[in-house]
Amino acid sequence: MTTPENTPAAGPPGDGRRPVPPPTEGVGGESDDTRGAGDTAADSGAAGGASATPGTGGGDDRAGASDEVLVELLTGWMPAQRWFSGKGRTLGPVEVLSRTPVAVVRGDAVIDHVVVAVDAGGQRQRYQLWIGWHPWLPSILDHARIGSSGNWTAYDGLQDGEVSALLLDALATDRTVGDLRFRREPDAEIDATAPGLVIGAEQSNTSVIYGQSSILKIFRRLEPGPNPDAEVHRALHAAGSTHVAAPLGEITGPVEGVETTLGLLTSFFAGSAEGWAMATASVRDLMAEGDLRADEVGGDWASESRRLGRAVAEVHADLAAAFGTAELGPEELAGLTDTMIATAEDTAEHVPSIAQALDRIRAAFRAAAGVGGPVTVQRIHGDLHLGQTLRVLNGWAIIDFEGEPSKPLDHRRSRHSPLRDVAGMLRSFDYAAHHSLAGGPSDAQHLYRATEWANRNRNAFCEGYAAASGVDPRSFGPLLGAFELDKAVYEVAYEHGNRPGWEPIPLLAVKRLTESGPVSGGTS
Repeated sequence: MTTPENTPAAGPPGDGRRPVPPPTEGVGGESDDTRGAGDTAADSGAAGGASATPGTGGGDDRAGASDEVLVELLTGWMPAQRWFSGKGRTLGPVEVLSRTPVAVVRGDAVIDHVVVAVDAGGQRQRYQLWIGWHPWLPSILDHARIGSSGNWTAYDGLQDGEVSALLLDALATDRTVGDLRFRREPDAEIDATAPGLVIGAEQSNTSVIYGQSSILKIFRRLEPGPNPDAEVHRALHAAGSTHVAAPLGEITGPVEGVETTLGLLTSFFAGSAEGWAMATASVRDLMAEGDLRADEVGGDWASESRRLGRAVAEVHADLAAAFGTAELGPEELAGLTDTMIATAEDTAEHVPSIAQALDRIRAAFRAAAGVGGPVTVQRIHGDLHLGQTLRVLNGWAIIDFEGEPSKPLDHRRSRHSPLRDVAGMLRSFDYAAHHSLAGGPSDAQHLYRATEWANRNRNAFCEGYAAASGVDPRSFGPLLGAFELDKAVYEVAYEHGNRPGWEPIPLLAVKRLTESGPVSGGTS
């Protein structure tokens, strides 16, 4: 999930990952001292074709800057990065947890792999960094500058094409560098010669596309342990799923003593189109027409929504087969809805529009608890929306199975109702339909047409899901409505604090779900 602080300028909270080129621009800074790549790279073999780090002479056989100087540099630089999720919180000091010398690139630039921790509003957050130290930073890397100290300038090494090349080569050749392990999947074919290009619109992580063949995701925020994105891709690939990228390799290493997923290389869907972009184009087509209904416009998207519903259902079936299922009884279901109520009550303390609707919100959640169970739970995507879908040649692909990065790892790896994923998609259709109205004057005709588009595509998605699974999500009226309402409450809180002009979009859903409840179609 793109965290609230990092949500892009268009789309619902979470929507916005774009598979397009331009490199991310970094933020400058200043700083000092010497430290860096010692004997680890030389002992284990430098990653890729880069050389092992030489000594610098004198009493310290290392290069770069000391941990103290690195902390000083990162303290000013990290909060400005898109992937930093501690924005707006009181930050404690940065702590270097590990620092592994990796290689020398560009003749004399030292590359360190660094894991740091920082207290953000009482929450311990860990981040992964690939820090380059250069005695004279070339202008081509100026956008990646972190800061300077003495003879060294620190920069974000992932923005360096030579660093991305050495990472790919290390994966292709099963290298070990210090405590870092680069492992190729047994059946993987990796083109180690493909040039790397950082995705400019990435939010929670940093990804590098290699030519037209593969994409490497470096997980910025870390929780000790295996990342769901790696284990789910591996399980779905083993099950023969056609809706996910093939896993090609994984970077792992210890984080506070626990072996942890640091990066994941998968096949790249070249020539794909993002679901969010396609859906909003369809809405624009509808809005541009005079009196045509959603089903009469050339850009009608219901058939794609139906295919997408089938794809999600098939992925859910494969996940259930791979990881198993369980059931929630009445007590567990009541506990789930109690958590939703508590979240809404906390939100109401600082969002007036939720405070005004709080009694209705509580009633809707309690109605869902009245369903009683049993409710089937299983591994799910965990952060599903149109921005996590790609239209490929043979149908729809689902990406980014890491769940919500702001949630604890145990939560992301546990079982949940697949209705949570369905609700995420329904909210995303709602946002796609109404996003063009955000911040503008109220227009009854456009609002009607946006609602018409949303209803048509939400229903089509559920129809496709039902056709593939044999179970219509809309038959779980109050429970599906509760998952959607829980998501809408989060969206209202985000928009209230970040994009006030967008707050009416999720508020419409809160009103619908608490006043009329989910109807038989679950979408009107």
